[in-house]
Amino acid sequence: MTHRRIEVALGERSYAVRIGPGVRHTLPEVVAELGARRVAVVSARPADWVPDPGVPSLMLAARDGEEDKTLATVEELCRRFAEFGLTRSDAVVSCGGGTTTDSVGLAAALYHRGVPVIHLPTSLLAQVDASVGGKTAVNLPEGKNLVGAYWQPKAVLCDTDYLETLPEREWINGYGEIARCHFIGAGDLRSLPLHEQIAASVALKASVVTADERDTGRRHILNYGHTLGHALERATDYALRHGEGVAIGTVFAGRLAGALGRIGAARVAEHLDVVRGYSLPTEIPAGLAPDRLIALMRLDKKATSGLSFVLDGARGPELVHDVPEATVAETLASVTP
Repeated sequence: MTHRRIEVALGERSYAVRIGPGVRHTLPEVVAELGARRVAVVSARPADWVPDPGVPSLMLAARDGEEDKTLATVEELCRRFAEFGLTRSDAVVSCGGGTTTDSVGLAAALYHRGVPVIHLPTSLLAQVDASVGGKTAVNLPEGKNLVGAYWQPKAVLCDTDYLETLPEREWINGYGEIARCHFIGAGDLRSLPLHEQIAASVALKASVVTADERDTGRRHILNYGHTLGHALERATDYALRHGEGVAIGTVFAGRLAGALGRIGAARVAEHLDVVRGYSLPTEIPAGLAPDRLIALMRLDKKATSGLSFVLDGARGPELVHDVPEATVAETLASVTP
């Protein structure tokens, strides 16, 4: 299989996302192009999953999962970078899932006010979404991704060989992000081979990020299904995975758009059909109070004016502010068993 190369065109911050089997072995080439003299590798996977970067390196162990996606983790990483003598002319490499790329990306953004970072995403979720676009963040007890920075990587190496070891639930986690791409411009990807679904998802995100790097307008569409998704993650103390929450949030977004008269019944039904087509969850777990979910959704970063959601409509997906709470509550009831 030939490798795919997708450019994220951001002027001097531009970089390539390489997709295909074995692309992790281009890491020494990327490090050499950067001119880095040493590299700190932060990996949530075994050491032999990371190729020799070709320069002196420090290997730091990480753990995927929301419990380590904290400011304390970022501080510890930065301290280890300092002990190693990492400079602004060196580089950081992340190897792991989406929570690892998020926390390592933020550490790279903050250390010395920014050192180059290269991502080797090892989960489907990280390959189709988390590793691309330059958003880095960690959680607070009050909410998800509330402390972060924009820090574009120098390269993203999506080695599809990494996916062969994923447990079934990690596939589900990634498919949640792919399913929502159906409603934000990627079209129906269900019949395509996996590597083409990954490439289509990355290409869509690259085009959106290129047009709106700092999330001031069009980039909001990437949060389709995420407002409820993030609330479900928090309400279940992250027992519900990110992609699972986004899948349920996508079904909810379709029904909410229908309730507001933005789309017709067929398009509402399409949301459920696509999410089911990926064998994803479609209903809110039992026992979660609507009032709790609404309170969490009010903490969403987009909620600058009342309850806010990215919703489908005649002009395509767009951010809608001040959605009536009663309508939100009624729609939540429709996706609750």
